[in-house]
Amino acid sequence: MPEIRHTISRILQSESTSPWLFPLLLISFLYRGFAGVRNLLYDVGIFKVRKLACKVISVGNITVGGTGKTPMVILLADILRGKGYRPAILSRGYGGKKKRRVNIVSDGKNLLIHPAKAGDEPALIAKSVVSVPVVTGKKRYLTGKFAIEHFGVDVLILDDAFQHRSLFRDVDIALLDYKKPFGNGFMIPRGELREPRNGLRRADIVIVTGTEKKEVRDGRPDLGGIPSGSHIFEAYRKPVALFGGSPIDVHPLECLHGKKIFAFAGIAKPDSFLRTIEFLGDPLVGFIDFPDHHVYTQEDVIKIRTAAAESSAQIILTTEKDGIKLIDFPDFLREIYQLRIEMEILPSQERFEDVLLERIRI
Repeated sequence: MPEIRHTISRILQSESTSPWLFPLLLISFLYRGFAGVRNLLYDVGIFKVRKLACKVISVGNITVGGTGKTPMVILLADILRGKGYRPAILSRGYGGKKKRRVNIVSDGKNLLIHPAKAGDEPALIAKSVVSVPVVTGKKRYLTGKFAIEHFGVDVLILDDAFQHRSLFRDVDIALLDYKKPFGNGFMIPRGELREPRNGLRRADIVIVTGTEKKEVRDGRPDLGGIPSGSHIFEAYRKPVALFGGSPIDVHPLECLHGKKIFAFAGIAKPDSFLRTIEFLGDPLVGFIDFPDHHVYTQEDVIKIRTAAAESSAQIILTTEKDGIKLIDFPDFLREIYQLRIEMEILPSQERFEDVLLERIRI
């Protein structure tokens, strides 16, 4: 199964013109037509949009895979709490095994569902934010009503919901990867696009992610399709801490310097993680790439330990998202380090907050 998922990922990102991919290209064109018609039906009001009794912020993208949605959701929750709002986070709970209509991952105080059942991203969000409920369910309108009624929230943050147009939102935030904002340019299943790039016209705020160093780039990728009224920012992936076996076991980033590092990760696009490691320390001595949302087993733990030992690694490093999925292997968690990444908005986080709050101000 991991090999199949890796193969699918390679096809989605490939720019090959091989005739073997032609059937996928045909399906891609059909899917493009379907997505375009769906958007049109929402635009003209044939497909109805429901509205909740509070402000709604959506975070998403127009491609499959990682663009930093989870750290962006965490940042938004922290900003809103700091400004006196009472937010809750709604996620579909992709990869989780809890299939109820409404699942309370966190009540804002405690993690109530095991990460394997909640989904790795909702569990990580619940672990990372304080006093912010996290609720999962397929229908965001139902989970939103539940959060309003049971937690008294006044702002809802929708994780990965740019295409979830059946729910009205006050702010639509779209994230784009700096290196490949539109993947290889093709729709699913030949490429990574979830919808045509002109869907970005719905975005109130566009954030270009993938900046590893704290600097504003001289130029941006071609972002054709974004209306002139949209606000465009960049997001710096900021490494802030290393965790050992528990959240209170914190180490400075400098402890990576001069060490032989072996890494592993099960995330959509590990390149950004690898670039961050190389920026912080020496080149890696080894890396194992697991599929996104991978469920770790004892065999995986043995594989990682063996590969790290064979490469004479001094440190085994992974992402915080992977760490949350290793909760059933406490001994192994004590052997490894987890890298926490936060988002910082460029060129001005203050300006970003002003734009955001202006749109949700009651």
